Amino acid sequence: MLGQFQLFSLVRGCSRLGCGSCCQPKRKFAAQTVKYSGSRPIGQAVPQHFNFAKDVLDQWSQLEKDGLRGPCPALWEVDAKGKEDKWSFERMACLSQKAASILSDTCALGHKDRLMIILPPTPETYWIFLACVRLGITFVPGTPQLRAKEILYRLCMSKARCIVANETMAPVVDSVMSDCPSLKTKLLVSDKSYDGWLDFRELIRVAPPKQTFMETKSQDPMAIFFTNRTMGAPKLVEYSQYGLGMEFSQVLRQWMDLQPTDVLWSLGDIFGGTLSLSTVLGAWLQGACVFLYHMPTFCPETVLNALSRFPITTLCGKPEMYQELLQHKHFISYRFKSLKHCMAAGGSISPGVIKDWKRITNLDIYEGYGQTETGLLCATSKRMKLKPGSLGKPLPPYTVQIVDENSNILPVGEEGNIAVRITLNQPASVYCPHMVSWEEYASGRSQMLYLTGDRGIMDEDGYFWLAGRADGVADILGRL
Repeated sequence: MLGQFQLFSLVRGCSRLGCGSCCQPKRKFAAQTVKYSGSRPIGQAVPQHFNFAKDVLDQWSQLEKDGLRGPCPALWEVDAKGKEDKWSFERMACLSQKAASILSDTCALGHKDRLMIILPPTPETYWIFLACVRLGITFVPGTPQLRAKEILYRLCMSKARCIVANETMAPVVDSVMSDCPSLKTKLLVSDKSYDGWLDFRELIRVAPPKQTFMETKSQDPMAIFFTNRTMGAPKLVEYSQYGLGMEFSQVLRQWMDLQPTDVLWSLGDIFGGTLSLSTVLGAWLQGACVFLYHMPTFCPETVLNALSRFPITTLCGKPEMYQELLQHKHFISYRFKSLKHCMAAGGSISPGVIKDWKRITNLDIYEGYGQTETGLLCATSKRMKLKPGSLGKPLPPYTVQIVDENSNILPVGEEGNIAVRITLNQPASVYCPHMVSWEEYASGRSQMLYLTGDRGIMDEDGYFWLAGRADGVADILGRL
């Protein structure tokens, strides 16, 4: 195990960032550092064990108990009727422990079992996710837009033993359950009951917090995502405990630029859910607040009202979101007093949208690029020169290159395939089974080149530009 490194730190009391009463304490809080014995600079050796719930979330919870953390919540929820609820780290930790009791005792789930959840982002979604992390259960998220045949495919591919859904999705799941021999337990998150489903809300009301948890290894699986493909069946993509919980979160840290006083609102299912989940983990890694607003469908007016009403400091969404907001007939009349950082990912954003957003809000939009298979590969951070329309520069620990069909690196300005070079020195946390077999990685017999399936150009300053998008996941290009 490595010596202790500083993982992240609280500021000396909450600074004035337009966070209202939530983030303006009446007394000063001592400077405090949360330390994890395995935390390290990106690119160094990975610790043997890591568990995000225990090593990150519970540490912030303890700071709250000790009175060493400001009053910013971990989760700020606003329902469709405008009712608010704020969830502290201590409260999130306790409820995830109660959810862990349900999964282990009622559902008989254990280490490396798989749980599929088909819910929009809700507090229950995060309690169940954190409970899975605590127990070493692999979390398989799916969106409520999935159809019956897509749910069946994902259940069969993942071999999930338990599924969590609401009253809308429960009958859809039941219609395919007979073809899913591995599925044993169904949990319902709803105020209504449904025959054959366990009532999660009733169970968590009486469940005791589980105090003993799995000591997960860094390479143990944390989550499985399915790629968004325009052709062919989606592919299963597995992320490890350390890879998604720490390494990817540290990569996002460079892009999101969060502090414990920040409030992050991430909108949209970016990178097939990988980034949507990791922005939450990245925010909590920094002790920041995640904002959650329930919208059945995307509504520009609702988003604009929320940005004006609530102390949201950081916004992340797809390029289309910014375009739709700008097209709202009363956009120029809105004032976002707290907003200070805007990010876009999940596609190309036009320079015109960036220019108009800057002209009206006086805020830049910082772009990021990645895939379900890789997470965030390139981005423009606030410490870099902004080039509108660019994907930004590669973020450590990734080595991103433009190559031709024979794996040769192309000169600056020449279009080719966007590829990720995987070498022996690549952190093990970046390893994913869909990129390279663990035996090949561990043996160091060869370097590998992972093709993203996208085409691009690198300019003279090292910025990447998207030139075209191919379908889904390309393959390992072979030994170099």
